[in-house]
Amino acid sequence: MDPSIQALELSGVLVCGGAWLCSLATTLMSTWLTLSTDLLPTETYELGLWETCVVQDLGALECRPYDGLLGLPPDIKLARILMCVTLAAGLLGLLLAVPGVDLVNLCRDPPEDRRLKRALKAAGGALCLAAGILGLVPVSYVAHLAVLRFFDESVPEVVPRWEFGDALFCGWTAGVLHLAAGTLLLTSCLCLQTENWDAPAPILPLVRGRMGRPPIRTRSQYV
Repeated sequence: MDPSIQALELSGVLVCGGAWLCSLATTLMSTWLTLSTDLLPTETYELGLWETCVVQDLGALECRPYDGLLGLPPDIKLARILMCVTLAAGLLGLLLAVPGVDLVNLCRDPPEDRRLKRALKAAGGALCLAAGILGLVPVSYVAHLAVLRFFDESVPEVVPRWEFGDALFCGWTAGVLHLAAGTLLLTSCLCLQTENWDAPAPILPLVRGRMGRPPIRTRSQYV
């Protein structure tokens, strides 16, 4: 196999693993939105998918989980569901892409091995693309609502506003990495298919077959 194709598939697998870790961190982080007020300058409020936290200047952190699923705001509920689906799709894509790497041997038959590897990498790349899109949707939606509420003129200026937290930037990074991983894996599949098409047809068995036949004697040779 061409070393450039091996570099593409290995890069895709590594980027996919990093993207999944970023998605996991985004899901677990409580800093999706942050809020600080002038009335209590020593405290900062954090809003996550699973809990809300209060951070004090002295370093004390107090978190409280949500009471129930039905009482969640619609945006947090949607973000939680989509992030869980993103983690599932990204993990499945990674598990399918790893056996598709050329360095991993699956079977003894080279043609069947190549077809199986290409199918696994294609499925892993498609799932990585799906995970990237699914991961960008909740992060962008929560950020969009935060912008609308921040510039809402109907709310008095003295009322504190929620601002972007570190989890949103981590989620955007995870989505872009998932898209990049899926693109790398699918590109390696296309390059491998093109390489197989351009490869010359094997003629060695035909030559061996002809060489292995006994010579045909004509009638004049017996005379």
